[in-house]
Amino acid sequence: MRVLVTGAARAIGRATVEVLSARGHDVVATARNPELLQGLPAVQILELDVSADASVRAAVAAAGEIDAIVNNAGVPSSGPLETYPLESFRRVLEVNTLGPLRMAQSVAPRWRERGSGVLVNVSSVQGKVGTPMEGPYAASKHALEALSESLYFELGHFGIRVVIIEPGYIAPGMKHGDEHPVPALYADLDGQWSGTAGTLLGADGRPGPELVGVAVADALEDPTTPLRVEVGDDAAMVLQLRRTLSDAEFEATMREALGLTW
Repeated sequence: MRVLVTGAARAIGRATVEVLSARGHDVVATARNPELLQGLPAVQILELDVSADASVRAAVAAAGEIDAIVNNAGVPSSGPLETYPLESFRRVLEVNTLGPLRMAQSVAPRWRERGSGVLVNVSSVQGKVGTPMEGPYAASKHALEALSESLYFELGHFGIRVVIIEPGYIAPGMKHGDEHPVPALYADLDGQWSGTAGTLLGADGRPGPELVGVAVADALEDPTTPLRVEVGDDAAMVLQLRRTLSDAEFEATMREALGLTW
């Protein structure tokens, strides 16, 4: 398959390019700064800003006939919602939610005509679970999951598959983004929440990003892949609890497991 990967400069995106290439796929690697893509085993390297319509059109045109898109590009966020700047919130949604939709809209007409294509949208556990101090990111991933599910029903009729990848904590983590100072009244919550990754993962720490790359490759190659694919033991545990417990039970369980007293 010829696969376009967004946000391929580091971490999950970079590992996904490497895994796909090793498994025989022709990969088009893209990023806002294409210089960061040098050395990747890609058949083509392109500049792409998923938040800009013109950039998406240009990259998709330059990539030629593609069989699949892996929507991995994303930005993190941190800070309490009470003081989080709305303009920064809009930026998170622009990249994490509207970016994948722009990519889908750019290829859907062609894929619909030929009756095939695969959209893989990289979400997160936070696409199902809202977390403190990361509200904009969680909101963007909740929205991504909703539009992905709608696309699944709308485009599936035309032979286009949609898959949502839901990783837990993955090394090396997202690069620092548009972060904002934490007000003193939220300092205790910030301190407690910042240690939750270690609690969930234990001594082994975060698994490497190739774990997600393999999940993406499997989803592309297996037409029976379900709509959602959980990646990582922590993701499987948290999402299973979220499905089976009431809101109050889930909150109590996570508070106890993570030591949250806020």
